[in-house]
Amino acid sequence: MAGKPKKLYLGLGLIIGFVIILIFFFLPLYNGKNGLNYLDNLYNSISKDSAYYIPKVKKETSKFMGDEVSVTLKMADNKQAEQTALLFKGAGAETAVSDSTLKVKGDLGKILGNALDDADAMYRNEGKQVSARYGYGERQALYNWWKAFQGMDKDLGKQKKFKEGKIIVLAQQKALEVSYNYYQIEPQSIGDRWGTVTFSLLFYVVYTLWYGFAILFMFEGWGLRIGH
Repeated sequence: MAGKPKKLYLGLGLIIGFVIILIFFFLPLYNGKNGLNYLDNLYNSISKDSAYYIPKVKKETSKFMGDEVSVTLKMADNKQAEQTALLFKGAGAETAVSDSTLKVKGDLGKILGNALDDADAMYRNEGKQVSARYGYGERQALYNWWKAFQGMDKDLGKQKKFKEGKIIVLAQQKALEVSYNYYQIEPQSIGDRWGTVTFSLLFYVVYTLWYGFAILFMFEGWGLRIGH
């Protein structure tokens, strides 16, 4: 038997309202997307607006022009090795493919510059430029750059070329990863969407408290108490 029926019914009412809003939130009411997808896209587009590090990375990588490197990379298979060789050839590097192994010799500054040009095109959602350049998908091209840079960092580390490895990792993390993750997302300034952002944050706080008070009232309505 409920100890406080009014609080029990209030808690049940809040839970029912909570569930109704939750159902509407996951219906495709926002241009064919549900509320979660809509907000996810919104915050991705806002974060992209402030994640453009490529010009700064280019400034750092330009210091390595004329720095000759020779590395051996282990790719997933022969197909990826052949695809990746095209990327390095675009930077004027010498390449040799044997099964899934790719050997590269070239100017580190030019290699980095070519990779950053591809990353920049992808960041600006102009991936067709990249696919046209190499003859296969732009996402795969950028992933191949990322995978190649991962292998270059390891090989350069074995050669004690830590400075070169460090700039490779910088380009990988601040350019390749960012461009790949944000590809086909249109950037938006938070100033242009401050109303939606403010509402979504307030809604999150209120909706969380709503659920908490609903549970609290239901427990109190049943006569349950927390003590020590």
